[in-house]
Amino acid sequence: MFEAKTAKIDPDKLGIMLSNNLKQSIMNTFKTLGILFLFLIHSFNLPAQDNEDSQMYWIHEDRTKPAMSNKQESVDKELIAALKQHDITDISWFTLVSHDYRYFYISPIENMAAFDENPFRSLSEKMGQRETTRIFDKYNDCYETHGDYVIILDKDLSYQPDGINVTPVGKNFRNNTIYYFTPDNAKKAEELARKFKELYSKKDSKLNYRVYRSGFGVMGSYFMVAAAAESPEHYERMIVDNRLLLGEEGAQLFRELEEIISDLEIIRGYIRPDLSYTRRN
Repeated sequence: MFEAKTAKIDPDKLGIMLSNNLKQSIMNTFKTLGILFLFLIHSFNLPAQDNEDSQMYWIHEDRTKPAMSNKQESVDKELIAALKQHDITDISWFTLVSHDYRYFYISPIENMAAFDENPFRSLSEKMGQRETTRIFDKYNDCYETHGDYVIILDKDLSYQPDGINVTPVGKNFRNNTIYYFTPDNAKKAEELARKFKELYSKKDSKLNYRVYRSGFGVMGSYFMVAAAAESPEHYERMIVDNRLLLGEEGAQLFRELEEIISDLEIIRGYIRPDLSYTRRN
């Protein structure tokens, strides 16, 4: 889970799934490397959050043991119940669970300074550090590996004509396709992303998608294309209809895409409202 002002990203399962000592170590490391952060932000052109065309997300990913998924979700719900009981309003996240038992706790952040904060500080103050730690410790045997990283929603490259919405109602299924590319192909990848959006717009495609850029903590460079649907079957129908709609123009763009990508990964799963938390003042 996550520890973040808004996420199941762990510094208590982003952290959430980290022990307090480990979380503190991570936060101290972030502070120590403040100058490096500034360099990385400049080098990778991470967008400032006053830029309405982008949004940063802190993600905590738990690669859960299949046999422990029920326990993981039980602890998630216990944590959410505690947050509701104590009326915690300064944290929120939504959760994606993939078919291969990966739990993604996703929280919007304004900037990298979010890593300097303990996302569950308010809960610890109200419920007590001992009780908060007791909940977090239950995650320890649920996963083999976990970690935290940042991705950036690029609204300008995304195709969602009715407005950007990362959790459209009634469409909890997700097909996230990650297109990896080497640094020398970064410019070509962005040019192709723009061509795809132009074609989808021209054809008035019903298949909406959002584009995310890889950010801090991610090995390699990629664009992730996220599509929402009611179910896997609904998504497949949209893919077939969209392929016919785009025709040869679309096929040509996909051929150009194949020329520049170095790898491809597909993550399929569902947004889980029951494992997500949002409460505002």
